[in-house]
Amino acid sequence: MWGHEIRAMASTHAIIAASVFMATVLPAALVRGFSVYGTHLLWLYSVSGAVTAVSVAVFWLLGITPPTKKHTVGYKLSRLFRSCLYFFLSCLFFHTVVVLYGAPMIESALETFSLAVLLTSLTTLRCLCVHGPNVQAWIRVFSRHGAMSVWDTCLQITVACTLVGAWVGAFPIPLDWDRPWQVWPVSCSLGSTIGFLTGLVAAPAWIHYHRKHLTYKCK
Repeated sequence: MWGHEIRAMASTHAIIAASVFMATVLPAALVRGFSVYGTHLLWLYSVSGAVTAVSVAVFWLLGITPPTKKHTVGYKLSRLFRSCLYFFLSCLFFHTVVVLYGAPMIESALETFSLAVLLTSLTTLRCLCVHGPNVQAWIRVFSRHGAMSVWDTCLQITVACTLVGAWVGAFPIPLDWDRPWQVWPVSCSLGSTIGFLTGLVAAPAWIHYHRKHLTYKCK
């Protein structure tokens, strides 16, 4: 059973990682002058859109997303609306946090909000995919010993790696190197994306290595 869960997770992560790669390669082939640095916001939204679409589709197809208790159209629309609302609120939350950490408040507001969208796509979206619009479940997952499934542990690892990557990516910005990737928020975007990809690899590996010590049951 553990092997099945880990293989499903590894396959899911491979597909999501491939979507990041395709979101970088395809625009370069279709859009003239596209580059990660030169047209950074286009690349950023390309990655965010690809990860969002692929994650929602894959988690739904695997049955990881919790089923709705009610089957009425109104309830499903309400659940969809709350998910979209939480996504937007998460963007505002990350935008505020990034500004409090020193990002320009007015001059680069679009760039800062775009980074917030990327962070939401790589973190909050996975919470929505695994637990739906259930804030109590999110709090439980990120509390001490709060993981109740391999997907909860996966969520902890990928979110942590993404946020650490974004934080580390901010270090080169104030340095007087005059490199194109030091322009706000290129290094943070790259750092969060690299951290996210690292988490996609690290989560199945960590769970596989520690599976004998994990006490929760597989789904």
